[in-house]
Amino acid sequence: MSLRDRLAREIALTGPMTIADYVTRCLHDPQDGYYATRPALGEGGDFITAPLVSQMFGELIGLWAVETWQRLGAPERVRVVEVGPGDGTLMADALRAARLVPGFLEACDLILIEPSAPLRTMQARALSQADVSPRWVRSLDAVETDAPVILIANEVLDCMPARQFVRTEQDATGSAWAERRIGVDDSGALIFGLVGISGGFVRPSFPVEPGQTVEISEQQAAFGRDIGTLIAASEGAALLIDYGRAAPEAGDTLQALRRHTRVDPLASPGEADLTQWADFPAVLEAAVHAGADVTGCIGQGEFLRRLGIEARAARLKQGRPDAAPVIDRQLARLTADDQMGTLFKAACIFGPHALAVPGFEVTS
Repeated sequence: MSLRDRLAREIALTGPMTIADYVTRCLHDPQDGYYATRPALGEGGDFITAPLVSQMFGELIGLWAVETWQRLGAPERVRVVEVGPGDGTLMADALRAARLVPGFLEACDLILIEPSAPLRTMQARALSQADVSPRWVRSLDAVETDAPVILIANEVLDCMPARQFVRTEQDATGSAWAERRIGVDDSGALIFGLVGISGGFVRPSFPVEPGQTVEISEQQAAFGRDIGTLIAASEGAALLIDYGRAAPEAGDTLQALRRHTRVDPLASPGEADLTQWADFPAVLEAAVHAGADVTGCIGQGEFLRRLGIEARAARLKQGRPDAAPVIDRQLARLTADDQMGTLFKAACIFGPHALAVPGFEVTS
């Protein structure tokens, strides 16, 4: 029985399913989930991430990690953690760049957090010749806190789903709300619908017009809390890069991608990548409540420019003049406002308070 048929039967028996539960099942169902069985990254797959656009991205993240280690006092042991390492390209590029700084790789305990068995296989292949051998764990709870932690999470938050709430109309109390859920019609097809809310819903503090959608992700907030707890206990820095919102706002951001094209999220459960925007304000607030410090959000383009991507692109072109047009296109893809430069954002969770996080220093 297909995942679509299993979900339809479950909904028929138990009632409409939240968006968050549906996305989780589509991505991680052990039998048919997208990441559990058929993740397809890169130009020939369903979507492409920044590390696959250009080696410059991973190299600069590697140098960011090295600079962070040095600002922590270059400890003899540091845990370098990547959450959701994709196919391993980012970390392979990062470790290659880190060779430039003596001592870092010798201090590095490399930990990868990845629930997908197919992706773990890709990561092991990509890192088979690396200077540091990785070890895999299932969650942040398994990361030891007896050494500083430098954590990287690139395009991880968008895989953590959100429930959706819709302001439906004005009433005597100010507004009425319903939750957007997934049901089944008379033909057995999956459909979106609204379920009234009787209580327990905390209305957003920002303006929402009738008909607008508000997304609330318990998973993203919990991730921020867990990182905050880890950093507060161990010291270090966690770099988050993703597409999403830098301020609280309304918006329906659920999308499904297949072969780089948007498709109906309900059409083929488990066969497309489903994502929703990162809610940076909620994630960073949860980290602060857990005892860590945080930076604000800046655009990915600005962050990479501060790390020196333009100088890196120039050096690559000097070495390969024939590849200059390709390198220019890659640079634009990563940094231009009409591509990944503004929609994608970077933020950091860190400690101790005095740590000046590379790329986030206050500029005049």
